Amino acid sequence: MLRLTGLVLALTVPLAAARAAPASVTMNAITAEGVGAEIGTVTLEDTADGLRLTPNLRSLPAGERGFHVHVNPACGPADNNGKPAAGFAAGGHYDPAGSGKHEGPHGNGHAGDLPALTVAADGTATNPVVAHRLTVKDVAGRALMIHADGDNYADQPQPLGGGGGRIACGVITG
Repeated sequence: MLRLTGLVLALTVPLAAARAAPASVTMNAITAEGVGAEIGTVTLEDTADGLRLTPNLRSLPAGERGFHVHVNPACGPADNNGKPAAGFAAGGHYDPAGSGKHEGPHGNGHAGDLPALTVAADGTATNPVVAHRLTVKDVAGRALMIHADGDNYADQPQPLGGGGGRIACGVITG
């Protein structure tokens, strides 16, 4: 038995890093002609495990879709090899370390590589994903992009994981 008399012990507990307020991103369908109809929202929230992205989306093709944070806060078309391409105004994947590598959400490459977005047979996506290396503050002022195909998080057999064209986008404010 330990008895302490007349002694005050002060314990210091490190405070968790300040978390930013959650953000809601309006997502729109996109084409080479421009930004189209709203398809829902994605809520971004800092958690102890990283950035949680909770989609509430509709009107998407069923299956796994590539899901990324892109550099520029824009969703319009831009030039891709001499032709307008959907969402190219958003630029490339967010890569603050300049890694130039596409290694997925748990690798050491692009920080903007998110876990795949799963779309149900009815075209809705509601399952949250967590990006362990990101916070709301990191992604504010960037674009959130959904690609036409899945993502294998490698540059083979196709560059940037084979995610294909850009089909939906939203600008992250906050």
